[in-house]
Amino acid sequence: MTFDDALRDLERALDAMGHGDPRPFASLWTRTDDATLMGGFGTHATTAADVAATLEVVARRFRGGTLVPEYDRVLVGEDWAMTAGRESGVLSVDGAEPRPFVVRVTHVWRREEGAWRIVHRHGDHTTTPV
Repeated sequence: MTFDDALRDLERALDAMGHGDPRPFASLWTRTDDATLMGGFGTHATTAADVAATLEVVARRFRGGTLVPEYDRVLVGEDWAMTAGRESGVLSVDGAEPRPFVVRVTHVWRREEGAWRIVHRHGDHTTTPV
């Protein structure tokens, strides 16, 4: 699997998250307990199990939209990578009317047994859509 393949998988996974399904996004994460998630809703997880549980809770908040990644930086080494940018779209959060949604995101990735896995995510919400 190339890193470009991983980014395409992430794009499909974010579409699913925007429709309330965390499974594709959760499948991209490491299974090891050095996973960390500092999410845009103030979430904080520090094990693979905590990350999976957090993604379930966050996905339940979303309906009827998609999140599309846009990258300012993509850095790829032999067995690590980092992306920084935004995920944006129009979706319903907590049952409210659909509205523009933007989160700034940094992901740290690691190659594990031939697959690229997310080991860290930091996200925060912007005050205005970009």
